[in-house]
Amino acid sequence: MTYVIGVDVGTGSARAGLFDHTGVMHGTAQHAIKIAHPQSEWAEQSSTDIWRAVCASVKAVMHETGVEPARVKGISFSATCSLVLLDNAGAPLCLSNGEDLWDIIVWMDHRATAEADEVTQSQSSVLNNLGGRMSPEMQIPKLMWLKRHRPDLWERLGYAGDLADFLTYKCSGSIERSVCTLGCKWTFDPDANAWNTAFLADMGLEDLLAKGQLPDTARPVGTPLGALTDAAAADLGLTTDCEVAVGLIDAHSGALGTLGLHAEDAPEKRMALIAGTSNCHIALSPARNEVPGVWGPYFGAVTPGMWANEGGQSLTGALLDHVIGLFSGDPKAPENSHGALAETLLDRMTSDPDIAGRVHVMPDLLGNRSPFADADMRGAILGLTLEEPRETFLKVYWAAAASIAYGTKLIIDRMNDHGYAINTLHLSGGHKKSELLVGLYADATGCDVVISQAEEPVLLGAAIAALAPLNGELGVSGAISKIRVACDVRTPDPVRAAMHARRYDTFKALYKA
Repeated sequence: MTYVIGVDVGTGSARAGLFDHTGVMHGTAQHAIKIAHPQSEWAEQSSTDIWRAVCASVKAVMHETGVEPARVKGISFSATCSLVLLDNAGAPLCLSNGEDLWDIIVWMDHRATAEADEVTQSQSSVLNNLGGRMSPEMQIPKLMWLKRHRPDLWERLGYAGDLADFLTYKCSGSIERSVCTLGCKWTFDPDANAWNTAFLADMGLEDLLAKGQLPDTARPVGTPLGALTDAAAADLGLTTDCEVAVGLIDAHSGALGTLGLHAEDAPEKRMALIAGTSNCHIALSPARNEVPGVWGPYFGAVTPGMWANEGGQSLTGALLDHVIGLFSGDPKAPENSHGALAETLLDRMTSDPDIAGRVHVMPDLLGNRSPFADADMRGAILGLTLEEPRETFLKVYWAAAASIAYGTKLIIDRMNDHGYAINTLHLSGGHKKSELLVGLYADATGCDVVISQAEEPVLLGAAIAALAPLNGELGVSGAISKIRVACDVRTPDPVRAAMHARRYDTFKALYKA
């Protein structure tokens, strides 16, 4: 049997999974990565630290499974849509001082809000693929910020890439980029397979393609890029008989590992919900649907022949962490604090499903990505009264959890008004492990929630990309055809759904106010 490795680099860790050609995962390992916040709403990481974590996780899973390195024939990556910057010599282009080489502007970084607004105000045709508004979480505003505020770094810039593309570059030496990363985060036009160079010039980035080593075209997910270099094979503990394949953004990898397996079965009725620190909502359609406030449509960003639309919530799991921090005064929640809270709340919900009563939470602490596309929006807790503090804490935590589901419903409603008929959610990420959150997603949205029995759907998506070169011209479609994954389904509870419908009406009214 031959194997492939899928690697996923999230915000807090790098994970590696070893898969066979049928999509069965034989082992996984992870290694933590660092993050720095030099200013409010800024976030930076180190490509050196991330590569070290990737190598550690790959070596660990190989050791755990005992598989011979020569039997691993492919590798690919999914990663956060963070921006990696290298200098002319290929060394980290450091943004901040310190022992760590902080050369990555993390996806959640909002330093380029003004530049994002400028792109929106330009009314450029690139906005037709962005729901009408540019987000500061995308790469073009961040690069505009870099050129304007750090001209010293811009002068030395020799490479700019999405994290997933940087990792394939690190492994193979190829500067080719994924249609997923370029189409979704760089204003590259997947329909035309070309850049809008006039737009880049208008934004003062006429030299970006040359300075960032950005190719003229993008490559489909799973395209072979060549074998591991000698250096990369040594770092990873693999061999140069391992093919590197074009990867994708982590959320889109989760969509490929869940929704992608059902892309031929009424895709317009399904949405992938990748839920963890933040939430990403990806739907596929054989037709091009432009949805205000929702990114896309992006052709081929997940599966061949399909357009993808992408909604998102910038803070979800991180919102619940923050609620615990607010009430405890400790920014680091004790281990399993969410699990203990969920058990308490689920027990109460058996007699009273509306835990919070008049307490409501607006969850947009870091702006609203979808459907309002307002980076300046901020969160709120409403309806508090004087009572036992523990009781207030439980109400606020539950209301915050419910608000995450309501935010997802806002996105579903917007997409259903523009070409979709979504009634099924394919859930992956950390939230699928929470009975509380799974129930809220079903009851608050009115959708069936499908949970894949695949242990790590995001890693599976990366593995599908790694398997694509082993399937010749069939590529990703050929890899998918060999994968069979069972699923569990959670249906909405009618009584709780009616309660959430009333709360959802209040939730929407708060935005109007």
